[in-house]
Amino acid sequence: MWDWESRDEFRHWRRRARDWGRQFQHQQGRMRDRMFGRGDLKYVVLDLLKDQPRHGYDIIRELENRSGGFYTPSAGVVYPTLQLLEDMGAVTSEQQEGRKVYTITAEGRRILDERRDVVDEIAGRVRDWMHGGARGEVQLAMREMGDLMALLGRESPRLWNDPDKLRAIREAIARTRGEIETILHSQTL
Repeated sequence: MWDWESRDEFRHWRRRARDWGRQFQHQQGRMRDRMFGRGDLKYVVLDLLKDQPRHGYDIIRELENRSGGFYTPSAGVVYPTLQLLEDMGAVTSEQQEGRKVYTITAEGRRILDERRDVVDEIAGRVRDWMHGGARGEVQLAMREMGDLMALLGRESPRLWNDPDKLRAIREAIARTRGEIETILHSQTL
């Protein structure tokens, strides 16, 4: 039997979690916009490929790692960039174990050497952004919040019929929020 009030509240909180996720993705996009200028990604990809041949997903994962998780390029950005580089003769590709693996060419190395100033400037922007504060900790805190919201979203249908567990969860969240407010408003730890 559905409790309509609980169902409506569940929908409300699911929408709030989805909106929060979109806002976080928007923030990541704004960070990317500051980090990479128009056309910069091709130089970053070439710089990754100079170290070793890579497939598209490996490039995505490595860019995420190098940005501390703040920038995860979509396949819709990386693969067209790889195609552009291939069209320019800067990379070649071959199928390996069902994946297209890209390797930098002599032309790609020439372009990279010619544009080393751009690559160094991009690396400097990323480094400055990453070390401009405790961004890694902020990112981890945001991920923890997202994980908590996802957990509650997944488990909420089972919890509808267990008001004691729901109350205990709500109280734990309220205590945690209070602790966070205390930390935020304290002068020192």
